[in-house]
This record gives sequence, C-alpha cells and structure tokens, in this order.
Amino acid sequence: MGSAIIWVPAAIYLFATGQLWQGAFIVGFFVIVIGLVDNILRPLLVGKDTRMPDYLILIATLGGMEIYGINGFVIGPLIAALFIACWNLLSGREHAGNTDEIDEEFIEEAKNSRNE
Repeated sequence: MGSAIIWVPAAIYLFATGQLWQGAFIVGFFVIVIGLVDNILRPLLVGKDTRMPDYLILIATLGGMEIYGINGFVIGPLIAALFIACWNLLSGREHAGNTDEIDEEFIEEAKNSRNE
C-alpha cells in the first residue's frame, strides 16, 4: 500500500477534474520512481533476506541518515541487521531448531575433553 494511499486519490482527482497531464505525471512519477526505489534499490542496498520488518528498516535508514548523512542510507540498516544477527546468535535463536543435526559423537568428545 505505502504511498499509494496518497497519490492514487490525487491522480483520480486530477483525472476527474480534467487535468490529464498532471494526473498522468503523478501516476508515471510514482510508479517509476517509487517502484524503482521499493522494488529494485531497497533489496540491493538493504538485502532481501534480512528478515527485518519494514518499520525497522525505515527507522534504521532515517536514523543512519541523521547520524551519517547520505551514507547513513546504507550504514543505518547495516548496523541494525548486524545487531539483529548478533542478538539472534548470542540468544541461541538462530540454531534452536537444529538440535537434531548435532552429531552425538561430537557431544561425547566434548564431554570427555572437558572431564580431562
């Protein structure tokens, strides 16, 4: 949905009032520019598989730009993604479902080496 909640009614109003060029410009601009940013640039800059909610990406991007300027567009979400990855790694959430893959022989070796 996003910004379409604003520009679609504006474009409909412009078309309804006979301002065809202005309505076409709004539709073209928002479809091309916003579509380009949302569907191409964001996955390239932030990453598709970050598993970060959109609101967190927005806050991290705005915060990064406030602190680091235009470079914060990339640095902010990067810091947020690193924080989430470290949090999941240290809290054990990342590997909680992989207990069936643990080699029993490896566990026995670890217990024996600790007892020595």
